[in-house]
Amino acid sequence: MDIQTLEKIFVEQGGNFICPISVLKERISKVKAFVFDWDGVFNAGIKGKNITSTFSEPDSLALNILRFGFKLVNQKSPLTGIITGMNNESAILFAEREHLNFVYQGFKNKFDAIEELIETHHLKFDEIAYCFDDVLDIPVCREVGVRMKVRRTGSPLFTDYILRNQLADYISANDGAGYAVREISELILGLFDVYDEVITHRVKYSGEYEKYLAERNRVTPQITTWIKHDQNEK
Repeated sequence: MDIQTLEKIFVEQGGNFICPISVLKERISKVKAFVFDWDGVFNAGIKGKNITSTFSEPDSLALNILRFGFKLVNQKSPLTGIITGMNNESAILFAEREHLNFVYQGFKNKFDAIEELIETHHLKFDEIAYCFDDVLDIPVCREVGVRMKVRRTGSPLFTDYILRNQLADYISANDGAGYAVREISELILGLFDVYDEVITHRVKYSGEYEKYLAERNRVTPQITTWIKHDQNEK
């Protein structure tokens, strides 16, 4: 699919490209790690007594096909994981089920987690794509190569702040409860120009997909927990 058609599909759905799509395509080509915030990204961020949060199957599949598509392009799987300000059992369950590489939980300053990720895996800032939704993510957005913001209509001044300070490259059409992770993952696969190929392999359960899946399933996430803090911080 040509890049103009790709842009049209996502803009017509309500997505907002903050930087030119050609620039975003170039930035994505350098990425080696996909990092996701949890609350407000994989879900609506709603909490309650004895409720940590939730995740969805469409977003689960999204990360799987994203990782597979990356491997088709780069001959190796990306690093993929979660950074969350809370100690979150649901995020860990998701990471274990999906065989993500890491979860950094309880990090009041998420930039500390990014610095540790970079040091541990010998990354550069421009090799990280970050999917986020709120204020605690700003220190990360100032430094990483690709910033994908999940839309939330209830915080228009925050969105304006992000726009004025050029802290995002794309704002999703959908919110966290509406499968924004799926939308963003499909956009990235479109920028890699492998979406149809990925779906074809997955539908056929091809040998190449089976090989990827076996490799993925050998991954055990590294769980890194920071000190406890105010549970109102996410």
